[in-house]
Amino acid sequence: MPTHNQIDLIEFRAADAATLAAARGFYESAFGWSFTDYGEYLDTPDSGVVAGINAVADDHQQQMPLTVLYVTDLEAARDLVAESGGRIIHDIYGFPGGRRFHFADPAGNELAAWSDGAPPS
Repeated sequence: MPTHNQIDLIEFRAADAATLAAARGFYESAFGWSFTDYGEYLDTPDSGVVAGINAVADDHQQQMPLTVLYVTDLEAARDLVAESGGRIIHDIYGFPGGRRFHFADPAGNELAAWSDGAPPS
């Protein structure tokens, strides 16, 4: 179970299926990582912190490695990020396994926060 307000995932970018496959082969060969394959997304627990490789081409695709924090209340976290001087880049959206939003810290670093489950009713 992820821990509230701690880094839960580092996500690397892949431009398409070919680069996703090449990145997978690289990390398997160079570091011995194994992956769970979700089509356009791979994840591995073998990297010391959960790591993923994202080849989903959509409006939420980051350009650099993405640090992802786990939070228990996504809406409260988004509000605190904005109140604390962060800039919301992509508001809350769903993905298989949960929901997340992307934000930039005052230094311009892009991060994301995620939570499992459905939105509150």
